Amino acid sequence: MSGLAGSGWFSIPAHRPFVDDVAAGLVERLAHLGPDALSHATLLTPTRRGARALADAFVAVGGGRAVLLPQIRPLGDLDEGEPPFEPGDLALDLPPAVSSRRRRFELARLVHDNASLLDSPPSAGQALEMAKAVSDLLDSCQIEEVPIIARLDGLADGDLAAHWQVSARFIRAMVEGWSARLADLQMMDVSERRVRLLRELAKQWTDNPPPGVLVAAGSTGTAPATRDLLIAISKAPEGCVVLPGLDEDLATDAWDQVGEQHPQGAMRRLLHRAGVDRGAVRRWRTEADSRGRWRRRLVNEALRPAEATADWLAQIAKLRAESATLDPIAEGLSGLSLVNASGEEEAALACALLLREALETDGKTAALVTPDQQLARRAGLYLARWGVVPDSSAGAPLAASPPAVLARKLAGLVLAPLDPVGLLAVAKHPLLKAEEAARTLELKGLRGSAPADAAALERRIVQYPEAVDLIRRIHAAVEIACAPYAGGPVAQPHLAAEALAKALESLAEPQLLWAGSGGEALAALVSALIEDGQALPPTNPLGFLDLLGRLVDEETLRVGGATHPQLRMLGAIEARLVRADRLILAGLEEGVWPQAAPIDPFLSRPMRGKLGLPPPERKIGLTAHDFAQAASAPDVILVHSQRRGGAPAVESRWLWRLKTLARGAGLTLTDRADVLDWARALDAPGPYAPVKRPAPCPPVEDRPRRMAVTRVEALTRDPYAVWARDILKLYPLDRPDEPVEARARGTAIHAAFETFADTFPDALPANGAEIFEGLYIAELVAAGMPPSALARERALAREAAAWVMDLEARRRVGAEKIVVEAAGELTFQIDGRPFTVTAKADRIEPTRDGLAAHILDYKTGAAPSQKQVDTGFSPQLTLTAAILQNGGFTEIGPREPGDLTYIRVTGRRPAGEEQVRASAGGDSQDAARKAFDGLVELVRKYDDPTRPYLSRTAPQFVHDHAGDYGHLARVFEWSTSGDEGDGE
Repeated sequence: MSGLAGSGWFSIPAHRPFVDDVAAGLVERLAHLGPDALSHATLLTPTRRGARALADAFVAVGGGRAVLLPQIRPLGDLDEGEPPFEPGDLALDLPPAVSSRRRRFELARLVHDNASLLDSPPSAGQALEMAKAVSDLLDSCQIEEVPIIARLDGLADGDLAAHWQVSARFIRAMVEGWSARLADLQMMDVSERRVRLLRELAKQWTDNPPPGVLVAAGSTGTAPATRDLLIAISKAPEGCVVLPGLDEDLATDAWDQVGEQHPQGAMRRLLHRAGVDRGAVRRWRTEADSRGRWRRRLVNEALRPAEATADWLAQIAKLRAESATLDPIAEGLSGLSLVNASGEEEAALACALLLREALETDGKTAALVTPDQQLARRAGLYLARWGVVPDSSAGAPLAASPPAVLARKLAGLVLAPLDPVGLLAVAKHPLLKAEEAARTLELKGLRGSAPADAAALERRIVQYPEAVDLIRRIHAAVEIACAPYAGGPVAQPHLAAEALAKALESLAEPQLLWAGSGGEALAALVSALIEDGQALPPTNPLGFLDLLGRLVDEETLRVGGATHPQLRMLGAIEARLVRADRLILAGLEEGVWPQAAPIDPFLSRPMRGKLGLPPPERKIGLTAHDFAQAASAPDVILVHSQRRGGAPAVESRWLWRLKTLARGAGLTLTDRADVLDWARALDAPGPYAPVKRPAPCPPVEDRPRRMAVTRVEALTRDPYAVWARDILKLYPLDRPDEPVEARARGTAIHAAFETFADTFPDALPANGAEIFEGLYIAELVAAGMPPSALARERALAREAAAWVMDLEARRRVGAEKIVVEAAGELTFQIDGRPFTVTAKADRIEPTRDGLAAHILDYKTGAAPSQKQVDTGFSPQLTLTAAILQNGGFTEIGPREPGDLTYIRVTGRRPAGEEQVRASAGGDSQDAARKAFDGLVELVRKYDDPTRPYLSRTAPQFVHDHAGDYGHLARVFEWSTSGDEGDGE
């Protein structure tokens, strides 16, 4: 005999390493039967990862020697083709299971067919989401063995809102339709098939108990079929069930109050179903080390039913009375600490530092346990800075893999084949291996305004054959992907998926595209769409992009490769069986761990009750059990984030209970503030030192000696921009798909004025407004303004043209001639060194008396204010006047400046404005001299080799728009740090 006969039910305390104790205990019990006894035993675990962990534990118990392992099989993901699930014994009469993707696609078709029962017809992506909700409902009913069809009658009876009535009719149609469809396919659902297999196995083992050793370890029997199988196992001659963390010390009255949300709820239901008293459950092993039992007692006490917490102070006193040599509460808190991070990023970095700290001790293992996969991935990225890759069960999102990114971007181009951003995303994708061609295409073809058509794009890059070849490859691939929509606006998703696969293979080598975990997962997804997507409703390109995105976003890759043997990242369920020397429990915020009770989109609570489904709170009880198991380990660090998503977060109810219980005992959890200090100092060693205003100081010989009046304005406001552009020659690049409205409007109004003046230098034509309007619109079209914006501009152009003709008629009366786009310059000496200032005037109007000339500048936006002109911050007009005054415009000759005027043309109300900043005569002459004297002084200052080119020297412009070089000067950092000094 093995020592298991008649035992039935065992438990391993929560503070013990579960799989290690299972392995060691079974080896001890079978040792007297010889070395082969272990290989004849059968062990059942909840999950496949638990099975692998148990196999590793047997190897560890054997001291690393070769071991003949028992049969270890998962119950939660059973394969009937493996012992003891032999198809000849159990599954001979069962139809094959429908794949999960095909079921979802078929259900999406049913959603579409029953759209008349809904308020509005769903898109293909929405139908897919509704199909997922229906799948979850069917799985729940099948796992709980609820005969949903028999209970649909009267489901929505009673005082329920109208939308629940709609939901009940829709559910009936879906369930009945799916049942009929399964019959046509001669298949069955995976969950129902698994339940049937478990039922058959339980019946077989009840009628003919297996003679060998049979152990079910780690399962709590949440599903009825699993529960009855565990009972059958417990009654086998050599069978037993090993429960994880049964609370043997919980008072009887508190045990009777254990409900759905309690961590012991599932095991209480299991024992009640089996007719086994909690006191009859024995320890699997006699504990050699009981130091952790006070932690277990503390955690279990903190998580006792809410109804039984009124006597916490009495329980604390009772616990302390159990030991005369130490304080059990303090002993339970020993090794339990708390990190209270300010936000998610800091929490992830703290987790990474705690994992890294464990590696400082040889052989020490550590695990991050959290249901928050985003937090786990962030912590993994932080660990990468030390070259450490943990064994992570969270995996990686398929959506971030190169093949999936390329697929989604290419599907997006079907909607907008000339979208510059989309074209760049495809062209620069590493799978295309066209880095140089993509860079050329970006710089020469796709930056700036979007091309009007493919021919216009090719004209931009005609001098670069490699870029032309690349864009033609992409456009050819887009045409392939567009083929299913040639006959109309919608297409079958399986045809669209097939076309997308062909398009992808035309761009990237198939052996690279479909290779690796990402390529294989995408290939499986696309193959499922092609093979089973016929069940989906037709959709347009936008709907298919949404459909593809939803499917890709749901997939997780199980990444392989070399990982660190001492570090793991686990989900909450996996941590139930796997143990490390240090456990970091993170994500302890309400809504994360535990997650809020799930909301059923189709069933209200009364409707779930009528069907016989368990309440949503049951899942909270299961996660509470996982938390209690992990928190009972010897070295546990709890990580809480005060904010999530920018909003305050509420700490987990379990953390709150632990802190409250400790406070009732006059104690507190150990605060690991040192970890937060590490996190905050990691990237900012030393004291706080805000960045100062940049102050580059180039050699005098490198400083510009020739500047346009517009650059003088930049030197006045933002010298740093002059250093970046005029000295370093850093010229800003246009963004891809640059909005052309504002720039095109300004360029077009200048060009229209220039062309009109050159064409009609003297008399105005009778249809002058019509001509000017045509010139303006033609320039907007040439600039690439989209049709949607042009429709608005045509209306504005009519109003603007009428105002311009009135302006021309008035101003030409006193003008000798109209000079447009006149270039002038003025050179002067400063301490023996020449300096030249240049200007290109939009319009100069010499007066008929030959003495003066008016200077005009066109604006479509806001013109500089009078104060900005007077203070020298906008010296364009005044310096142009100085150049004119000194004969810098050779076409005109030296003249005194007349009116200095901004002509603002908008087409709105008013359609235009003449804004005079200095009137002819003394005002303009004084303004010109003042501007010139200011320029001389400004140049003299920057001839000083110690004078730096500071960023944003004018305080009123510091918080203005960033400009072309604001990011390079890090304006936001130094202007908000409280130190806007002159820099270093």
